[in-house]
Amino acid sequence: MPSHKRGFFPEPVAAKVPEIIFLFWVIKVLTTAGGEATSDYLALDLGSRLEAGCIEAGIFVVALVWQFRTRRYVAAAYWALAYAIAIFGTGVADAMHLFIGIPYSGTTVLWAVVLALIFWLWHRSERTLSIHSIYTQRREVFYWAVVFATFAEGTALGDWTAVSLHLGYLASGILFFLIILIPAVAWWRFGLNSVVAFWFAYVVTRPLGASFADYFGKPHSLSGANYGEATVALITTIIVAVLVGYLSVTRCDIQRPEEAEPGRLATVSDDVVGR
Repeated sequence: MPSHKRGFFPEPVAAKVPEIIFLFWVIKVLTTAGGEATSDYLALDLGSRLEAGCIEAGIFVVALVWQFRTRRYVAAAYWALAYAIAIFGTGVADAMHLFIGIPYSGTTVLWAVVLALIFWLWHRSERTLSIHSIYTQRREVFYWAVVFATFAEGTALGDWTAVSLHLGYLASGILFFLIILIPAVAWWRFGLNSVVAFWFAYVVTRPLGASFADYFGKPHSLSGANYGEATVALITTIIVAVLVGYLSVTRCDIQRPEEAEPGRLATVSDDVVGR
């Protein structure tokens, strides 16, 4: 039996992440919003952060196993893990502030350092950070480690601007919307490296979605619109499920074979990714 078929987590036979299309960014922002609202609902409305943490960890483990058991990109599995990380990453970042007592500025710096370290280890090992190179299990591990760190970093960053800098959730959301335009314009008009542009935008989607989720879910006393975390979580989850269902049917976000072929991708560098 070929080695790539052995073990509980088999080696991939094709790319494990989607092609980057407009709908990717829509779903990404929605998962960040839904993850923020769901985590806050579990922690605050259920009344026990310990129980909430166990539930979030359980969701994360189930989604993680599902994604790593697949051998190629499957929209439902991929976005289930992204959503689970959005929920669990929010809980982890919040716990570091609430229980350990690290200020939001401290958690923002801490997770930025963690994120930079993972990027460095990934590039040192694989010589690329391209999403078109995620066709081995080791690269997938690096990819999801970065995703987790971006969610935790984004949570801390969004809370820092909204609470510590007293901008409020709506102003923070607008701020991060403007910031996310920077890599888009820089890539489109000024030739910014596409890997740098992608990860820049990816990090910013977290505080962008979370800030608007907090705005709609938090009470008026906390500068929110007071619709409630449960309502925000439910609506975003339904929308994400519909959009992921659309991707599963149309398969419009499957990377092209020439991009996902291991023999060709082995030579892909960060300077040419995205072509």
